[in-house]
Amino acid sequence: MQGASRAALASSLSAFESRPVSADDAVVSEGLYAVAQLLDREPSLRRAFTDPASSADSRRGLAQALLGAQLPAPALQVLSDLVGERWSAPADLREAVELFAANAALRAAEAAGELDDVEDELFRFARLLEREPVLRAALTDPGLPADRKAAVLRDLLGSRARATTLRLVEVAVTRPRARSLETALDELAELAAQRRQRYVAQVRVARPLEPQQETRLLASLERLYGRKIQLQVDVDPSVLGGISVRVGDEVLDGTVRRHLEDVRRSFAG
Repeated sequence: MQGASRAALASSLSAFESRPVSADDAVVSEGLYAVAQLLDREPSLRRAFTDPASSADSRRGLAQALLGAQLPAPALQVLSDLVGERWSAPADLREAVELFAANAALRAAEAAGELDDVEDELFRFARLLEREPVLRAALTDPGLPADRKAAVLRDLLGSRARATTLRLVEVAVTRPRARSLETALDELAELAAQRRQRYVAQVRVARPLEPQQETRLLASLERLYGRKIQLQVDVDPSVLGGISVRVGDEVLDGTVRRHLEDVRRSFAG
């Protein structure tokens, strides 16, 4: 997002986060996910909700008239705040609605004391997809109906993950955007981490870390970045040895595999 949309998103998020976290956020999430689907299907509605020629009150009134009977009051209030802002493009509003839906789901998990678990489950499912190409191919197959994909997820995660995790993964799988599924899941995990004002450090090692190794690594990263860090450790024998750490866009790679690749490139050059 750029320009007016970035300002609109920041303003709306500030108002949204000023509300107390509660279990009711799950209702808000479902309502906003339904609105996101509607905006996907109805480009004319996206344009009406972002029409710069109409006033903020007019756009809010339109939302009330069209959706007031279908949406729970808390979800309608969030939507009214969003349509009252100025957006650079209609698609930006649709993106914002889904972002708020995900945030509301994570707020509900936070209220239930499950936020850490949800973040970890999202991360681990993304790594599972990287290691299981058959599963990934099925979940990203455009020819497989959304309800079939949702059924696969329920069979796979239903008894192994929190309800919030399952719902967020289901939306990522059944409503793909211009990004990989793994990226979508990582973005959700990062969103969960941001709720706790931490960075996420994605760590890849050939063998599980000992508790004292994790403690030293965590302390080093927190000194480096000057804030709390959440470790997500992925054991991957393909790295051969050493450790690879990704924090945001930064990669600190000290794996044997990386060094071998550097040697191969030097010979090839």
